[in-house]
Amino acid sequence: MRTHVALVLGLTLLAPASGNAQDAAAGEKVFLQCRACHQVGPNAKNGVGPVLNGLFGRHSGSVAGFTYTDANKNSGLTWDEATFREYIKDPKAKIPGTKMVYPGLKDEKRVSDLIAYLHTFDNAPVPH
Repeated sequence: MRTHVALVLGLTLLAPASGNAQDAAAGEKVFLQCRACHQVGPNAKNGVGPVLNGLFGRHSGSVAGFTYTDANKNSGLTWDEATFREYIKDPKAKIPGTKMVYPGLKDEKRVSDLIAYLHTFDNAPVPH
């Protein structure tokens, strides 16, 4: 009985707080505003913006078939969660000269949820 209680208590302490957990389903709703320019999924194609499949770990300005600004191609960024967080809050501040016209997403929870959603496409095909 003591082992069971200790196990339950230990798992409860290790579980992330629900207020801080990333929520991919909520992130899908956040992505609705991104869909005007970006696509994700197995049949995604470049549009006004590049495909966002496999975003994390990719170098900025590297999706084949998308015409990036020199600022984006030469930014030297590799997309990880921290870089994406900074970028999505104010794209033009993070990459001056980018053609991304977006005022920014400032709400940390919504950014976290969006990141969780984008991670569901980490292994989806990216144009080469």
